[in-house]
Amino acid sequence: MHILITNDDGIDSIGLKALADVALRRGHRVTISVPHGQCSANSQHITLTHPLLVHEISWPGARAFSVEGTPTDCVRVTPALIDNAPIDFCLSGINQGENAGSAVYYSGTVAAAREAAMIHLPAMAVSIQVGADDEMRAHLAETAVALAERFYQTPLPRFCLINLNAPALPVKQWKPMKVCPLSQAYYLDGYEKRVSPLGQTYLWLAANDTSGVPMEPAEPGSDYAFLQDGHVTCTFLGAFGDHNQQFMEKMQDFLK
Repeated sequence: MHILITNDDGIDSIGLKALADVALRRGHRVTISVPHGQCSANSQHITLTHPLLVHEISWPGARAFSVEGTPTDCVRVTPALIDNAPIDFCLSGINQGENAGSAVYYSGTVAAAREAAMIHLPAMAVSIQVGADDEMRAHLAETAVALAERFYQTPLPRFCLINLNAPALPVKQWKPMKVCPLSQAYYLDGYEKRVSPLGQTYLWLAANDTSGVPMEPAEPGSDYAFLQDGHVTCTFLGAFGDHNQQFMEKMQDFLK
């Protein structure tokens, strides 16, 4: 396959390297197209008011581009960068931090995969909880590329993307993959109101850096609940995905 790998963290991401290494080792052609800077929580923002500067980066075995734009921009411009060579699959990640539940609506990682699905390109967002090490990322990359190979042969409906998450636990402690619905638990963060030395009021997003952003309790059987229990989770977002029980049961059987 010809695999497009993107992310929202930029060219220096260790998760990006893990995905690219595995895809190349498994014999795939790889094109990398990622933001020039950190673009977390950009959602599906596209650039409308200024040109997108592109830097071609040296990468052994692959073509790599750093785009001065958003994750969604990166997916959209790649065909023009590679003379419209056919692409078979898009992998977005590996993001440092899970993208489960409410996070999928903010995530640049998920948005890039969603953009690919919208332009008829099978896609998967791949994320792992904060605290993961190289072994965990490498194992998740193997899982993601193997899944991409399977779904390339059995395409999903347009607008439907795969959202894969893994716990930051030693690989031997990972529990079996669960196909599950998206949690509806929402963030419980807020804003601190401050006053600058010049007397100007400003707000700063308040979050606990040591334990993450507080959230509502995850519903049993949802992606967040399974992830917190040590499972790898697979959620199908978009057409026929999310909370469609029949579709999820079919996919669970397919992935056995």
